[in-house]
Amino acid sequence: MSQTMRAVVTVPGASGGRVEVREVPRPVAGPGQVLVKVHAAGVNRGEITALRALTSGSGGIGGVECSGEIVAVGDGVADWRPGDAVMAHGRGAQAEYVAVDARTAMRKPNRLDWLEAAAFPNVFVTAHDALVVNGGLRRGEVALVNAASSGIGVAAIQVARWAGASRVIATSRSAAKLERLRPLGVTDAIVVDGGDGWVAQAMEATGGRGVDVIADCVGGPELARHLKSLALDGRLVSIGRLAGKSGDCDLDFVALRRLRIIGVTFRTRTPAQTIACVQACARDLLGPLEGGEIGMLVDRAFPLEAVADAHAYMTGNAQVGKILLSVG
Repeated sequence: MSQTMRAVVTVPGASGGRVEVREVPRPVAGPGQVLVKVHAAGVNRGEITALRALTSGSGGIGGVECSGEIVAVGDGVADWRPGDAVMAHGRGAQAEYVAVDARTAMRKPNRLDWLEAAAFPNVFVTAHDALVVNGGLRRGEVALVNAASSGIGVAAIQVARWAGASRVIATSRSAAKLERLRPLGVTDAIVVDGGDGWVAQAMEATGGRGVDVIADCVGGPELARHLKSLALDGRLVSIGRLAGKSGDCDLDFVALRRLRIIGVTFRTRTPAQTIACVQACARDLLGPLEGGEIGMLVDRAFPLEAVADAHAYMTGNAQVGKILLSVG
């Protein structure tokens, strides 16, 4: 086996970073790790956001999720063997090989191809952590998912349905995208146009009561509108900030409605906390995934060498579902 591999490397620049495919040393499986030969890797918007801010430092290998076959196991690993097909969560996944903590590897269902399998780890772990763990979504409550055609949006719709939400409201700027999402479990599709009209539609859909939990990837100036759509004791879980980092809100309204704004990210989690998130998602969702109750929606796959094109396609906001890299 060659001692080098192709990998997506992030390169700092004065006005922001860029990605290049380079030959780099192939990793080895350390204690508690498995070495995965990658067949497909996910592309996520957070990687693009981080790249834009990369003005100094040494960069690194991109990606946080993949699918592939285990080719080696490190000391202390008893649950995995070479040849096992897995989906894995771990840094440096946009490469021909990646070494990940064995506890973040999940067995790939036979019904999924490599691309579909690579679409699972990051967005479903994120959506499960946001809606179930932090948002506390309970059976019979109402969930709202904005930016619903994104990878996380597609996952959040299905997680909400799995958790027993009585209604799953999806919002997007595109009616065509929303129609494609209905089969995933959307009960109410609302087109947003930058005004307040969608809030009235969400209230009407809930009989004037409001939404219990919002999976929010939009943030920014939409914050006040999202809070207005929440029910008493409602929870807004801030996952992403596509519209910006800052938003105004009426704190008296927040207090009167007893609302909670909950931030989630993996950037400030310890490795142990990230592993716990992956394992909680696997515990709840691998069964439904195996049984076909939840599934992947793959929009488009690019060759590894075309990672810059994949980034450009994502920033164009045309996708419905996951954008992936086909590795080998």
